[in-house]
Amino acid sequence: MGVSHRIWGRVIRYDFGKLYTARRTGISEGKIDIAVLASGSGTNLQALIDTTDVASHIRMVVSDEAEARALVRAIDAGIETAVVGWRDHSDRDGFSSAVADLVEESGAKGVVLAGFMRVLSSSFIDRFPNRILNVHPSLLPSFPGMNAVQNALEHGVKVTGVTVHFVDEKVDHGPVIAQRSVPVEPDDTVESLHARIQVEEHDLYPTVVRALVQGDLTVDGRKVAWR
Repeated sequence: MGVSHRIWGRVIRYDFGKLYTARRTGISEGKIDIAVLASGSGTNLQALIDTTDVASHIRMVVSDEAEARALVRAIDAGIETAVVGWRDHSDRDGFSSAVADLVEESGAKGVVLAGFMRVLSSSFIDRFPNRILNVHPSLLPSFPGMNAVQNALEHGVKVTGVTVHFVDEKVDHGPVIAQRSVPVEPDDTVESLHARIQVEEHDLYPTVVRALVQGDLTVDGRKVAWR
């Protein structure tokens, strides 16, 4: 059986055999529903899907990569998917606007980044103020940006971890919502340390996303309070 992804400006079709399930027709009552943006394998997306009271609020999964494993995870869970190609737009603003339009059309009021490898424009952030979450594999403000795990190892830190934060106009800069520490072992490699960080990500991120959809987070400057 096949399934069509919505592509900005065109439609392409993939055959996933038994992986396809019908789109979920009902979204649970709640404060807000969300769209998840993912570029890769989607392990953090899977953690959200596996959390029932979070999964029921996921309206759509959007990717910039048509072959992202995250799309298959969404399809298998009966969640609508869409692909917005980076190269199909002339600049960051055009790409970000296309993604934002899809999110709003889906009925989602919040956005959750789950391994999304594109930096969104300030106009995108303005459309979802204090309603965009990201998870990062370090204890921000230490080691923002790419290669955070490798940079932590090279710097010789004894503790690193995971941060969930609101997204603002700067990379890995918005107000911190929650953090969890992960000790660095003497024989750690990038792979072994990242694997332990991901265990904490998959536990912490659904907790924070649940708070977002339930309206339990408030922001005052750089301080975030949980109700």
